[in-house]
Amino acid sequence: MYYADLHLHSHFSMATSSYADLPHLDWWARRKGLRLLGTGDFTHPAWRAQLKEQLQPAGEGLYQLREDFRLPQWAPGSAPYFVITGEISCIYQRDGKTRKVHNLLVLPSLEAAEILCGRLQAIGNLQADGRPILRLDSRDLLEILLDSSPEGELIPAHIWTPHFSVLGAFTCFPSVQACFADLSGYIHAVETGLSSDPAMNWQVSGLDSFTLLSHSDAHSPAKLGREANILDSELSYSGLLQAIRTGNGLIGTVEFYPEEGKYYRSGHRKCGICLTPREADNLGNLCPVCGKKLTRGVESQIASLADQPGNFPPPKARPFYKLMPLADILSLYTGTGSTTKKVLALYEQMLCRFGTEFTILRNTEIHQLQREMGSQIAQAIYSVRTGTIVCQPGFDGQFGRFQLPFDRS
Repeated sequence: MYYADLHLHSHFSMATSSYADLPHLDWWARRKGLRLLGTGDFTHPAWRAQLKEQLQPAGEGLYQLREDFRLPQWAPGSAPYFVITGEISCIYQRDGKTRKVHNLLVLPSLEAAEILCGRLQAIGNLQADGRPILRLDSRDLLEILLDSSPEGELIPAHIWTPHFSVLGAFTCFPSVQACFADLSGYIHAVETGLSSDPAMNWQVSGLDSFTLLSHSDAHSPAKLGREANILDSELSYSGLLQAIRTGNGLIGTVEFYPEEGKYYRSGHRKCGICLTPREADNLGNLCPVCGKKLTRGVESQIASLADQPGNFPPPKARPFYKLMPLADILSLYTGTGSTTKKVLALYEQMLCRFGTEFTILRNTEIHQLQREMGSQIAQAIYSVRTGTIVCQPGFDGQFGRFQLPFDRS
């Protein structure tokens, strides 16, 4: 069994950490307990050059960081494998409407990436951003991918995000099939995104045939694994491809609490308005303060397409586990920021005592945590595991805010 996070970004993408390089991604993956990472941003020529220089082949379709590039700092987990991935922003017109869809591509090799990029660079500027914007229909991107690399895979990214996704409120595709038209049979999986969990997606019968995947979409190495897939497939490209295409080998997902996602609820951040689906519908999706259109949240968008109850998992459904990053839990406990010295010291202490972050969050016994770290840290982790933590939902680009269900004073 291993954890895989396929969707992330390098320092060549906009609004990313300068530490989003291969040595730091490798180090943080070992801290988190991730065994398989996407490279992200394979379309960017400078990042692809670094991938070629710093990675070495490590079995069928996978790579590992060369030892001479590995950071010397200790980490509890094993060295991760990398698979070639990247996100492309497709912005185009179809049927008189502007469509903005982000798609995650997974490739079998760096050589395949070179071939595909040779086709894409004739369409748009691949150097401007690690996640390039191409004036290209998502269906046509899929056709180019299949033509240049038949073993490549396209996964619609964060499918409910209002502004840039296949089912988002501003894109207006009624289904994945409508977006990819005659090639929709080549879409095998979708990424649920931070603001939804699998049970929310089970309400839409049009998604029943797809494998539901979860990834961090991390813009800094410390955010790796906030969502991830739990696999028991062979650690190879073909094993990963089988899990994506059939669900065989996927045994579950790690989920961000969707309420914490910054597009969970409908709202208007400037006016401080956050509304449930019913409240937003009753107002005609207009802000009650300024009268402008609300940013329609994922919860509302799913409700508008729901045609079955979410408490009946479809055949391809897998278990999922809602968690929070350990540093965020420690931030709630200490009442300080997640990157403060106090939190980082506690984080390092726990890694040294218990192992990787996923081990701590999912497997370490609560009584052991209580004995070695104190009752409040143990209770905080227990609250996250059991879903008894309290959240003020996110909306209109603002992340949700958590509170511990007990007094930490």
